[in-house]
Amino acid sequence: MMATDDSVNPRAYPLADSNLTSQQAVNYKQIKKGANESTKCLNRGIAEFVVMAADANPIEILLHIPLLCEDKNIPYVFVRSKQALGRACGVSRAVVAATVTINEGSQLKPQIQTIHGAIEKLLI
Repeated sequence: MMATDDSVNPRAYPLADSNLTSQQAVNYKQIKKGANESTKCLNRGIAEFVVMAADANPIEILLHIPLLCEDKNIPYVFVRSKQALGRACGVSRAVVAATVTINEGSQLKPQIQTIHGAIEKLLI
């Protein structure tokens, strides 16, 4: 496991590096915000990947999502701040989880493939 600083829950693994963001998906209506929406996307099989906030309190509200992701072979990653995740999702509120959904005809396919690869590298 990688070294984490004191402010990040050790159960929030893997943790993304600072240059991994999903800013663009907002413009294409391909993002679902919140733990419940992320769970629904995973269950429906329409999730491309999931991003969760490591500072969610309590972290247990998110810990079922990595299990679902592993069952369905969908990459997931944690970011340090729920505020930053909210901003990346295009809202002013804190967001504890966000899912980028599958859209076959999307112009985002190349970026999604790149992020997919980057998340998978973190898991190795």
